[in-house]
Parts: sequence; structure tokens; C-alpha cells
Amino acid sequence: MTSRNLWYMRSNFFFGSRCWMIRYSAEILKSVSFRLFGVTCNNGDNEPLENEDLLNNLLTMGVDIDMAKKRQPGVFNRMVTNEQDLKMFLLSKGASKEVIASIISRYPRAITRTSESLSKRWDLWRKIMTSDLEIVNILERSPESFFRSNNNINLENNIKFLYSVGLSQKCLCRLLANAPRTFSNSLDLNKQMIEVLQEVCLFLGHNDPTDFVRKIISKNPFILIQSTKRVKANIEFLQSTFNLNKEELLQLLCGPGAGILDLSTECAKRNYTNIKEKLFSLGCTEEEVQKFVLSYPDMMFLADKKFNDKIDCLIEEKISILQIIESPRVLDSSISTLKSRIKELVHAGYNLNVSNIALLSWSQKRFEAKLEKIKRLEQCLGS
Repeated sequence: MTSRNLWYMRSNFFFGSRCWMIRYSAEILKSVSFRLFGVTCNNGDNEPLENEDLLNNLLTMGVDIDMAKKRQPGVFNRMVTNEQDLKMFLLSKGASKEVIASIISRYPRAITRTSESLSKRWDLWRKIMTSDLEIVNILERSPESFFRSNNNINLENNIKFLYSVGLSQKCLCRLLANAPRTFSNSLDLNKQMIEVLQEVCLFLGHNDPTDFVRKIISKNPFILIQSTKRVKANIEFLQSTFNLNKEELLQLLCGPGAGILDLSTECAKRNYTNIKEKLFSLGCTEEEVQKFVLSYPDMMFLADKKFNDKIDCLIEEKISILQIIESPRVLDSSISTLKSRIKELVHAGYNLNVSNIALLSWSQKRFEAKLEKIKRLEQCLGS
């Protein structure tokens, strides 16, 4: 064998050995990295490894692991969590173990908050709420409202700002209970919306922007989590569609029309067009349609099919369209509720064709009380 070939074989041998050694070293390093830095390493299937201690702790606490994993799976890959601190903190505020388990099941990221952050946030909420129990009740209904953001400085600034524009503690309490995302907004976003509402107020000839803002927010607590562009577009839509003067538009916005500002403008236009077409087909005039919608603008949240089906359901029961126009809130009830209530009333001897149909939209308790009176009256007449 020539010296040249011999050198080639040696080079390949050493080169191949070096590659093998590099690969082998990488495997060792990978294994060591996996054990020491389990937070970031994966298993053989390239899936993040779960924190077994965390799983055991949550199971002991009664947390619905399957639900929690569907909501926020990444939490289970963390090596440092504060579930025990969270548990002790909430217990000290009056929450039961069952409520705590439910909170974590629906919003697992809650266990990543530190005790210090929790205490600070709780103190800020207590500037609005009158008791710890009120906060616990909100957390039970909507854990995201408390745990979604960890920015306590932003929360504090928003509370101060909303107080400064004339909102009462009662109003802020309602915002916190119904639209908590308001307090997660950046301060600039909330300022922009308040400024838009104040500008609308002055444009409509109202000389008290503070009163106007308070009325709008009390009627529509979700207004501050909408875009200013949507709110402006919907105000223009209401004014142009119903030919309202400034005073009429002001009254509408401060009353039943405030909720419409949440709708996308395209959705509002589409739903109103459907309402018109449906009522026109039943012989209504343009004036009657507008009276119908303005008396209860919330019906514009009903999609085409749902609105049409409810109207058809009532018409089939021999209820006239004029009766429906006089009592638009009946469209709040589901079709199954309408049918069952109509059946009960007819069976009790109540003539819906000539009587008030408003009771079809009453609360169940109030409806049952009225039904019982009708039955007793029918028995007296029969005897």
C-alpha cells in the first residue's frame, strides 16, 4: 500500500472518530442539560415535559387538570409555580377550597402570581369593592378579571383616572364586576375613549361632559373596551338611519341606545335591514319600524334568523304584529320559552290575542305569580 493511501485511511479514521466523539459529547451534554435545566428541555417526542410536583399539588387541591390543560397548557411546563401561596392567600380572604380549585381550573395562570403581587392587587380592588367577599364572588364568576394582568401600576393609574372623570365607586364596582378588562387597558386607551365621549357630549349640545360620560358608562359598562372608531361609526349610524336631531340622539345615547355602541357597524346595519324587511312584509310602515327599534334598540343584537323565527313564532300563535311592536321585549325570550308560556296562558284561559303580551318576557318568578292569579280568576268565573 502506498504511503499516500495509508495517509488517506488514517485521515478518514481520525476524522470519523472525531465526528463520533462530537456526536457522543453532544448526546451527553443534551442529557445533562435536560436534567439540570428541565424548564426548557423536551422529551424524545419534542414535547415540553410537565412538572410532576405541580400536577400532584393541583390534583390534591381538587383542580380539574383536563380543563386547566385545555385553557393554558404552558403553565404545566413551568418548574416554579405558587399554587400553595395562592391557596393560602385566597383562603385568608374567605374563598373556599372548592372555589379556589374552580379558579385554577378555569384560569391556571393564577398560580404564577406571587404573594406580593396578589396582596397589592387585592388592596387596589378593595379601593373599589366594599368587602373581600365581593371580590371572591367576582373571582368565582370570572377569575380572568383578577389574574389576567399582573400590572398593578396600570391598574392603580386607571382607578385614579376613572375616579377623576366623575365615576362613582358604585360605577367602578359595576365596571370591575362586568367589564374588568377596562382596568387592564392601558391608561392611554381609556383616556382616548373618555375624550371621544366628552367631544360627542359637547357636539350634541350637552354642557356637562361628566354627567354624559357617567350616564353612558352606567348604561353600557362595556364601552371602555370598545374601539373609539366603532363608537363614532355607530353614533353616526344611529343619527343618519333614524334622522335624529341632536337632542333626540342625546336622549337615545343616555338611555336605551347606549348598548348599540358595542355592535360592529356592519352588524348593526345588517340586522336593522333585516328588521325592516321582515316588518315591511307584515304590513308595517317605516314610522312603525323606527318606533319599534328606538323603543328597544337591544333587538338589533338579534341575528337575522333568530329575529325572524321569533316573530314567526308569535304570529303563528295569533299574536298581531302591532302587539309585538307595543311590547318589543318579548323578543328577549327564547322560542322554547315563548311557546311554553303561551301554552300555559292559553290553558289557563288567558286570551293573548286581545290582552297584554308583555308578561311573555317577565322573569320566571313574576310570570308564575301572574299565571297563578289568572288560574284563580278563571276558577272564580267558572264557579
